[in-house]
Amino acid sequence: MISFEAIRQRAEERKGGAAALQALLQNHRPDHERLRAMPDDRILADMTRRVFYSGFVQKVIDAKWPGFEAAFSGFDPATLNIAPDDYWHALTSDERIIRNGAKIMSVRANAAFVRALAKEYGSAGVFFADWPRDDQIGLLDLLSKRGSRLGGMTGQYFLRGIGRDSFIGTMDVLTCLRSAGVPLSSSGTTKKDQQLIQQTFNDWAGETGLSLIHLSRISAYSIDSAH
Repeated sequence: MISFEAIRQRAEERKGGAAALQALLQNHRPDHERLRAMPDDRILADMTRRVFYSGFVQKVIDAKWPGFEAAFSGFDPATLNIAPDDYWHALTSDERIIRNGAKIMSVRANAAFVRALAKEYGSAGVFFADWPRDDQIGLLDLLSKRGSRLGGMTGQYFLRGIGRDSFIGTMDVLTCLRSAGVPLSSSGTTKKDQQLIQQTFNDWAGETGLSLIHLSRISAYSIDSAH
């Protein structure tokens, strides 16, 4: 496997030099202290946003987001956990939100998930901030099993969205990994693939001292696409 320095140099060449690459990275940093202090309702709100983004045009969701906040009671997990069936049924015809029944019900399930994390760890933010950085695939597996509709790319974008240090397995990142000699399958999504991706990013983090976010973005930039 090639050194990450070669990937960084390729990204610099494609993006106009070292200073230009650094400028692209400067506003993308993990913030685990902020994450530890993040209220549970904001964790649930971001989960919901990511779930609804999947399969929809993001700007449509963003434009309706004030309606989402109102319709889902500010995403307060305690309130949503005791909301009766009629509350959820009414949301399926609420024009303030996207009326997708399966995704609406995922909010109910994820409210219970966030509430459970808060009871176990003090807050969901503490849980997500303190999970070991070198085991992102374990955290993604937990999101898939304990959360609702949080598997795959949705879970990865959720972790990035709340400020956790994380990589995202976009097509550009997978292409970079393959070009670096990582023997991924054609899909890049098998359990073995995920283990290889995790180990590679762990190795690169040890080599460079960079955050997973920056490693992931530089990898994508080296293929000349935004990430």
